[in-house]
Amino acid sequence: MAVHGIDLGTTNSAVARTGPDGRPQVLAGMSGAPTTPSVVLFASGTEHVVGEGARREARLDPEHVCALVKRRMGDAEWRFVAHGTGWSAPAVSSLILKSLVADAAFATGEAPTAAVITVPAWFGDEERRATVLAGTYAGLDVVDVLSEPIAAALAYGFARLDGSPEMSKSSSHPAPAHETVLVYDLGGGTFDATVIELADRRISVLAVEGDHQLGGADWDERIALHLARRFGEQNPSAEDPMDDAAGTQALVLAAERAKHALSESTSTEVVITHDGARATVTLTRAELESMTASLLRRTVDLTRSCLAEAARRGVPRVDRVLLVGGSSRMPAVADALRTELDLDAKLHDPDLAVARGAALYGEKKELERMVAADLRTRGRLRDGASLEDAAPADLDDAARRVADAYAVPLSQVRRAVEVRVDTVVSRGFGVLAVNSSAGRLEPTWLVHRNDRLPIRTSRSFGTVRADQEVIALTVVEQQGQAESSRAEDAKVLVAGEITGIPPGYDAGSEVHVSFEMGFDGVLHVTAFHVDAGLPLTLTVTTGATLSQAEVARERDRLGKQRRRE
Repeated sequence: MAVHGIDLGTTNSAVARTGPDGRPQVLAGMSGAPTTPSVVLFASGTEHVVGEGARREARLDPEHVCALVKRRMGDAEWRFVAHGTGWSAPAVSSLILKSLVADAAFATGEAPTAAVITVPAWFGDEERRATVLAGTYAGLDVVDVLSEPIAAALAYGFARLDGSPEMSKSSSHPAPAHETVLVYDLGGGTFDATVIELADRRISVLAVEGDHQLGGADWDERIALHLARRFGEQNPSAEDPMDDAAGTQALVLAAERAKHALSESTSTEVVITHDGARATVTLTRAELESMTASLLRRTVDLTRSCLAEAARRGVPRVDRVLLVGGSSRMPAVADALRTELDLDAKLHDPDLAVARGAALYGEKKELERMVAADLRTRGRLRDGASLEDAAPADLDDAARRVADAYAVPLSQVRRAVEVRVDTVVSRGFGVLAVNSSAGRLEPTWLVHRNDRLPIRTSRSFGTVRADQEVIALTVVEQQGQAESSRAEDAKVLVAGEITGIPPGYDAGSEVHVSFEMGFDGVLHVTAFHVDAGLPLTLTVTTGATLSQAEVARERDRLGKQRRRE
């Protein structure tokens, strides 16, 4: 069974898988469209609609239409309430994922059971856990969570790194052996800037910056406000469309259409009808760029910061700039990068590159799993060891056996096991500890933004008093662009207690705290009381996941809906 790639986007989503030739294919459903709007209409307490149908109903039934849910991922308190039922962000997202699964089944005759799901590079631990939870609710085995810029880089460079000529068809010159790429990813609801090195069968992330509350939807909102003002000028006695939920939805949809039109032309007309009145507003590209200049400036500033971090790590320039995400089509984006940063940016399959890259990564993970299983079965790789620990001759033999057994070209299997994907963390992580000189709790940062994954790091702390039986442990995540020494500036990620400390130990007894984070960006924390020589249990609760009771209820509700469908 193929591992599919899913771009779970803020405004649009897509699903892809690799074909027999190893190339990624985006799978369209019954609508024939390659992407599905990430919108859910709760038609009743037991029925829902996902995609374009839900999007069209947004104007008629706005209170029961949920959009931009990706911006709520990781917010444990948020619920979308429809027909008396509250839906968490992972639960709503699972409905979008189920729709993509149905599209894939329609296109191929086989429903996906395993997937790589992409997330913004700037997503933190809670948001990534919530994404995995959404996949679980949808009945998927989430093989990995992959950052969107890495997926875009894979779509651009994976085959090129394997020496395949397909990536250089658009040019008479072969692709260079080493290339540094800036991925500027402006989607519907999130923005990422990422510098990536492509070299020697290795894709390495050097630096990331971003804002998962900034995207094309913010452009739409400003356009909608402008249209509302112009409508009011032409119809001073009519109700403000923004004071009405249906009117707001209609304006936002009109704003989105106008934004798309202005990417192709310099002027467009928008017709607004509301409260029995009508207005025709002419909107120019220059007006759009003026009213959204601060939004674009924010993306340029984040890109500049990302480039500065890459330069600090020894890479002072980039060879190519890839524009990804539908909102990167706006001409002002390429113009700003050229004038502000002297970068020549090119669109790179802005709507589908992320899904295609996720499919390539899914194929890589599955083929790696098969090769590793073959080696372990033959006693050539011990349990828990990675493929890098295998002897080259054994690895080559296993790759041949997998290629023969599954009728996969040997070159694809070799590419899967040879190409490495290295990335970095997008946030700093630490624990709250007492600063004895200041007499207050302060963050102690163990993991720093742009540290390379995987990460294993530890720090020793001392107990506060003698015979201390319980230690409160609070793990925090960096907020903003810089690490702060103030506890109130950090986001509490995990709060729990270390228990079971035996009596008889003085104040300052050593407690060793370890952080471990894999390529999926999910953080694991363990603790050990060194003097006692005993492991301690860390009981934690994370806002990204629901309680077990809530999980059971969500599964039961979604299962009942599947049976009704």
